[in-house]
Order: sequence, then C-alpha cells, then structure tokens
Amino acid sequence: MAKQISESRLGILGGGQLGRMLIQEAINYNLTTLVLDPDTEAPCKHIANYFECGSITDFDTVYKFGKKADIITIEIEKVNIEALEQLEREGKLVYPQPRVIRLIQDKGVQKQFFKENNIPTATFQLVGSREDIRNTPFHFPYILKQRRDGYDGKGVMRISSPADIENAFDAPSLIEEMVDFEKEIAVIVARNSNGDVKTFPLVEMEFNAEANLVEFLISPSTYPESLQQKAESIAKNIAASLNVTGLLAVEMFVTRDGDILVNELAPRPHNSGHHTIEGNYVSQFEQHLRAVFNLPLGDTRSVTNAVMINLLGEKGHEGIAKYSSLEKILALDGAYVHLYGKKYTKPFRKMGHITVVDQNREQAIEKANYIKNTLKVIS
Repeated sequence: MAKQISESRLGILGGGQLGRMLIQEAINYNLTTLVLDPDTEAPCKHIANYFECGSITDFDTVYKFGKKADIITIEIEKVNIEALEQLEREGKLVYPQPRVIRLIQDKGVQKQFFKENNIPTATFQLVGSREDIRNTPFHFPYILKQRRDGYDGKGVMRISSPADIENAFDAPSLIEEMVDFEKEIAVIVARNSNGDVKTFPLVEMEFNAEANLVEFLISPSTYPESLQQKAESIAKNIAASLNVTGLLAVEMFVTRDGDILVNELAPRPHNSGHHTIEGNYVSQFEQHLRAVFNLPLGDTRSVTNAVMINLLGEKGHEGIAKYSSLEKILALDGAYVHLYGKKYTKPFRKMGHITVVDQNREQAIEKANYIKNTLKVIS
C-alpha cells in the first residue's frame, strides 16, 4: 500500500524561494521535507525538516540525497540529471521526470520539441559558436539565447547589427526571430500521474526592461475568452506531449495580430504563479504537491483580481538587506507580503514579492504601482 502524503518524505533539489513556498504549503499536510542546496544560508534552511548543504549538480551528492526521499522534485532545472535517472531506475519517484528536465535544460532541444510537435513558436536557428553566428543569414534584429544555464534574463541578448556579434556568446546558442508582441502571458498547467490535468487562468506579465525579468503580473487576464482558451489548450497539449507529472509553466507571447507563440517552459512552480497563494482557490505550490503525490487536483479558479509585484534589490545596493517603507505597504488593504529569507541583497536580486488582491481590478493595479514606487530593498 502506497504511503499517504503525511507519512512521506519529499526531497527538493534547490533551497531558494520556490522551495521555501513549497515547504510552507507542505507543512499543512504534515509532509516531511528534505532540501539540498549549495548555499549554507538558503531560504529553505530553517523551515525544512532536513537541510543538506551540497551541490545539486554533483552526481554522488544528488544520488545520496535522493535515496533519503520517497519522492524527489526540483525548484530549479540546473540539477544532475544522471543521478536522477539512476534513482528513477532504482524505483524512486522523480517528478518532473528526468527526461523532461533534460529537455528543458537545453533551450535548443526545447525549441526543436516545439517544432516537432507543431507547437507555435518563433522562427529559430541553432548555432555552435560566435563564428557560426557571423555566418548565419538571419535578419537583424534578433534575439540570441545561450542553450544552457540562462535564467531571469541572463544568457539572453539582442543582436541588432553585425557589430553586436563581437560581444555575442561564444557557446552553443540559438538565434530567434524578434517577435513583435503585444504582451507576455503565461499559463501554468498541472498534471498528476493519473493523467488528470488542470490549468490556472491565463496571466498577463509586465517586464522590467533593464533586469529582463517579471516586474508585474496581473490575474485574471482581460483578453477575450477565445484567446485564453487557445493559450490553455496549447499548455495542456504541451503537458500531454511531455507526459509530465507536476507543474509546467508555459510562457507565451501574444503577437500584434492576435496569434500566440510559445516562448519557454519551466517544469516546476514559477514566478508567474505566485499570485495564486491569495488570488486562487488553490495555490500553485499546493497544486504541485497534489500532482506529484497523485492526489486530486485543486480548484484553480481565481477568487478575485490579483496583482503580483516582484521585490527586487535596488541598484547600487549590495549587503545586508533592509526593507524601506514596509510599514506603509502593511497599511494597505489587500496587500500580502512575502519575503524570501535572503540575508543579502544585490541589484535586481529577487528578495520577495507582494500580492495585492481587490475586487476592483484598477484599484489593485493602482496599489501595485504605489508599492513598486514605495517599497525598496536597500543595504
């Protein structure tokens, strides 16, 4: 007989804020959590039942850690796949499955998967070096992405002219057509091992151009129902094609002419789902637990309008974090503060997020703008 969730040990590779919020939800299920992270002061350290400081990319460390858990999951893709594959061969449950993580670790393989499965995405070409880029007849401007290890805007650059190629990545990368998009959107889809599937309502994202990461997220979307259903259908089709267990965040563009193009995938809880803690009947973190433990999936509907603001370290500040004007934010109705337990701040580091919920969408956006301009992470 399979163990109940409250009798199980969940191993999490990565001890950052996503793991921290997953543990905060796991506590409600009396679930025992084990975390592996290379940072001695990782955000998960003080709330996990067991914390181990060690490399998540080293075979032996990941393998030995995984042996201690009943189910293994991730909060970051940059993990040792070979160790997870070995654990899976030995009967350990690893969700998302190692083959899914392997595909998503390499943006080139990910794009080829889109092409092979008729998933709409921007035109692209794979390149192996800077010299390859020089010899590629691709129209300027275009986007250049490193195939591996890019995240939160790192490993991505715009190439506008031949002169820019001098500073281009000299590593396996992909060239991608510049998409004339109206908005970036995301759909998070959950799938358990029974094959039950549920999507969270589509969200709209606004980016910090300088840091190239999400600054604002607005839920639910005001796009027409037909477009929302199309985006949710694409997300479900990708989850089915991957046969994934767990959460899958599908980031997409809405083009100027109303088409949808898939940008990237993340097989785990994601920044585009933080608002669900207060804004939806079930949060993305609880849904991930339900999915990996093959439990009935929760009600993903929005409860009300929710706007999420990423709390980023201020430019010019590096050192022990201080939160300026926090008391002003706590005076706002419907503002929920989530600090990530990171002792040190640096420019554009994700230090927390605030979610504003309000029955009036415009008021929620107005409060979010006030928070963005008022609450600062300084040193």
